[in-house]
Amino acid sequence: MKPVAYYKTIVFDCDGVILDSNQLKIDAYFYTAIKFGANEAQAQALVDYHILLGGISRYPKFEYFLTDILKRPVDDLSMQKLLTDFGLEVERLLADCEIAEGLDRLREATPDTKWMVLSGGDQLELRRIFAKRGIAHFFDAGIFGSPDNKDEVLARECDLGNLVFPALFVGDSRYDHQASVRAGMDFVFLSGWTDFKGWREYCESNNITILQRLSDITI
Repeated sequence: MKPVAYYKTIVFDCDGVILDSNQLKIDAYFYTAIKFGANEAQAQALVDYHILLGGISRYPKFEYFLTDILKRPVDDLSMQKLLTDFGLEVERLLADCEIAEGLDRLREATPDTKWMVLSGGDQLELRRIFAKRGIAHFFDAGIFGSPDNKDEVLARECDLGNLVFPALFVGDSRYDHQASVRAGMDFVFLSGWTDFKGWREYCESNNITILQRLSDITI
């Protein structure tokens, strides 16, 4: 990995990178499924699918929950209830979770570098949480999330001139890495909070730089 000052833009995933929130998201999926009427095995099946699709938005996950786990059609009322209940639970849980150590020092060390958040989480929800946690101001290039996926956001922001190269993506999932490669960005994997079970083998086979925490990034 090159020194971080080399990059004109740094794109950060949220869960497992900026916030220690991966396990909290797992809890939120399980709780939302149970509240919807699922049994524990069905709720765990949703959790397993969520972990499998690390970095992907909640929309396809809840569609899968309805069609493949509960064996029922996707309808607007069911999706709205699932999305609303999940969003409320996420905001409650993420209000107090740990913020990555060294975030402020890294921001001070890269005053001329654009910072962007790119998450599978809901965009409006992310912006509210970051504002409440007092870290929204760090990300001058914007805070982005679903319903747009990461590939769509990266392509759009590049076209708009908001994502400037050379650029670095800091993530903790397979999808983060794949999206960065498709966008022509460098990538570093943070292992400390990841819920990607096969991360070590994946990173080694793809020659990916591995760091434990955000604070380990070389200034």
